[in-house]
Amino acid sequence: MNALLSSSTSLCNSHILKLTSKPTSFRLSLPCNTNTTQYLGRDSLSLRIRASNNANEVDTQTAKEDQATETSNQVSSSSSAAASAIDKDLKKVVQKTAATFAPRASTATKNPAVPGTTLYTVFEVQGYVCMLLGGALSFNLIFPSNDPDIWRLMGMWSIWMFTIPSLRARDCSKNEKEALNYLFLLVPLLNVTIPFFWKSFALVWSADTIAFFGMYAWKLGWLQKTE
Repeated sequence: MNALLSSSTSLCNSHILKLTSKPTSFRLSLPCNTNTTQYLGRDSLSLRIRASNNANEVDTQTAKEDQATETSNQVSSSSSAAASAIDKDLKKVVQKTAATFAPRASTATKNPAVPGTTLYTVFEVQGYVCMLLGGALSFNLIFPSNDPDIWRLMGMWSIWMFTIPSLRARDCSKNEKEALNYLFLLVPLLNVTIPFFWKSFALVWSADTIAFFGMYAWKLGWLQKTE
């Protein structure tokens, strides 16, 4: 009888232990899983927020760079447009003045001094020979004298009186014509202004020569071709 009671008691205890052990294990495992998911959710949310912030910063920086580029392009285009407008106005004034005062043909016939003809070569050689003779007269190499005279004065003005008109008489290109028109107005300014600071025929002729070849280099693009 005692054996039966002890066996029934042990069976009941085993059932009770089984029943109590299952919920206990379930209760212990449940909080662990929920905490892990919460931590993972928070980490993923923070990563998304950081990624979105970085993307916004990159977009903002790109927009600022594009805006700065557009502003610089607008400034450069406006400055180039203003410079071209000034250049056009200056060309019109110089062309009109040179056409009014510079020597020109009395009739409206076609210029016979076209490139390749003898007349074209004669005018070209005449212009540069007059430049060299004017330099010799300005440096007092031909008809030397100790005092200023008419020969040295002619040498000083030789580029304006003989070289530029001879070269303008040819049927030259548009750029060369513009260079000669500028020189027709620039050389007298140099010849009148320089003697106020330095009375030297040779210096005036040298300044005219530098201005002559500098204007040709600018208008004909000699420096661009060499580069």
